[in-house]
This record gives sequence, C-alpha cells and structure tokens, in this order.
Amino acid sequence: MLKRSFDVVFAVIGLIVLFPILLLIAILIKIDSRGSALFIQGRVGKNNTDFNIYKFRTMRILSEKEGLLTLGNNDSRVTKIGYFLRRYKIDEFPQLINVLKGDMSFVGPRPELRYYVNFYDEKDINVFCVRPGITGLASLKYRNEVELLKAAENPEDFYINTIIPDKLRYNKMYIEKRNFFFDLRIIIKSFAKVIYK
Repeated sequence: MLKRSFDVVFAVIGLIVLFPILLLIAILIKIDSRGSALFIQGRVGKNNTDFNIYKFRTMRILSEKEGLLTLGNNDSRVTKIGYFLRRYKIDEFPQLINVLKGDMSFVGPRPELRYYVNFYDEKDINVFCVRPGITGLASLKYRNEVELLKAAENPEDFYINTIIPDKLRYNKMYIEKRNFFFDLRIIIKSFAKVIYK
C-alpha cells in the first residue's frame, strides 16, 4: 500500500512539475523527425498481462521493422534528439503515465516485449507477481545494454541466451528483497547513474 501510494503521489507531482519540459521535448521531437512524439509499444506486465508502455520516440518511425533490439548508442535509426533523450533516460519520462495508471511502478523488473517473454522458462514466470518498474536492479546492471549488444557477434542470440537469463536473476533477487526502503535505494542509485554518467 505504501509503495502504490508513493507511486501515485510522485507520478502526479512529476507530471505536473515536468509538464512544460515534456511539452518542449515533444515539440523538439516533432521538429527533428517525422512522426508522433510518443512511442507506444506492447509490453508484459503484472500477472503476465499485456499493456502499452509510453516513451518519447527516439527513432525514426517504423524502425522496429528493422529489428527489435537497439544496437549501440549510435544506431542509425536513432534521431538526433533521440540520442540525447536516450543518453539521459529522458525518453522514459512518459512512463509516469504508466505508473499513474497502475501498469508500472517506479521500481521493479523492466517490462519485456512479449516476443522475448516467450523464451522464459516456466520457473521464470514468477517475475510477473509484481508491477514492472521504470528502474530496477537489472536496469542498473544493464544501463549500457545497447553497447553490449553492438559488440556481440550475434546480438539476438546474445540477448536471449545471456542477457535475459541474467536480468531474470536480478529481477528474482529484487522480488526477494523488495521493500519500500530498498526501492528508495534503487531510485537514488538510478539518479546517480544518470547524473554522473
């Protein structure tokens, strides 16, 4: 109950305080490239149910048809403003709407695409007992995931067979340790990663 109250209160505050900045970012995205300012994509959430995640669009429209994984910070599909938004995780700001709706929490396992969830073992399904988060233990470890994928000989295989199992390990660790103060520690560490990158 405390966690959900925290999520709602700070999601509302965040959306109100950041509204002028969010509006400016949306305008810059529209000026920089053709398409919507928002990128909406299906992800898997609590109880293994699908929901739509909101992000600022950082790639050219229809880029997902060229592959689901982003390969490096200089992926040619990433727009000029998109590179900046990704670098400082500003593209994640619209997920405050997901938090307010109850699709997500500030802290939890990052929501995965259904395509990749299909590679989970039956024992991994317990990660869906909590709301997915904007940040989490696996997010901290794999902050530079796109660069790891770029360096991989076969990015898709590397993601499925190496990164996903390790992320699941961290997600299960989070579920075992989770409490309100543990969440606060993860939020502080996430902010520090962004600021001191």
